[in-house]
Amino acid sequence: MKLTVIKCGGAVDPRPICADVARLGTPCVIVHGGAPQIARLAAEMGVAQRTLVSPAGVRSRYTDLAMLDVLTLAMTGRAKPVIVSALVASGVRAIGLTGLDAGLLRARRKGPRRTVVDGRTVIVRDDHSGRVVEVEDAVLRDLLEAGFTPVLSPPAAGEDGGPLNVDADRAAAAVAVALGADRLILLTAAPGVLSDASDDNSVLVRCELSREGPVPYAATGGMHRKLVAAREALLGGVTEVTIADGRTRRPLTELSGTPVEVVEVGP
Repeated sequence: MKLTVIKCGGAVDPRPICADVARLGTPCVIVHGGAPQIARLAAEMGVAQRTLVSPAGVRSRYTDLAMLDVLTLAMTGRAKPVIVSALVASGVRAIGLTGLDAGLLRARRKGPRRTVVDGRTVIVRDDHSGRVVEVEDAVLRDLLEAGFTPVLSPPAAGEDGGPLNVDADRAAAAVAVALGADRLILLTAAPGVLSDASDDNSVLVRCELSREGPVPYAATGGMHRKLVAAREALLGGVTEVTIADGRTRRPLTELSGTPVEVVEVGP
């Protein structure tokens, strides 16, 4: 069974994507984020939004308990219903899930982390974020075999069963590996991987990554996480990974973006 895992970024309009899912004609799993929805809901609820910046300059969301509530509500109450309803309207039997449901995504909480604040490195101990370490793929397989399209998002289930924020791109990679997917498509609000982040015309025809070490072209931000996720998927056995423009009229059936490959680097 040919299988595609699609990561839908929160900054792109999901409706053309959902209409194109119906045209694919092959089973797929959709994993989505929701950064804009989280930001809007946090502002409405008066919850401060803070960012952790590692000493290497990589930025990530600071998820205290209040922000974890915001994230869960935004994913399940705002981002996911739009996607599921658009899929159903296109004739796709979609079912909305989070990583908590049936323990679909199990994560290990990150330990104390170093972050840079006002030029000083401090230790953060109350961040409720983690990394996916296990995917309950049997449930997803059952849904796919029954003709459903799972629509999955964070949070994941921590080791104590409680929710943890996880990166949706890397979660999509973990799902693709666990299911033995043929393709992983990471849809984003960019034309692909750019050699110059300030120039939309600098799209790479192909992006080559080493098996380990820093990723090129994007030291920080969402593209950094997408490249890390792409590498994890490829090393896990996924045949084809593309970072694609999610803003086009047919983002899936007329794929436009950058294929990613892992290459061996000589000594």
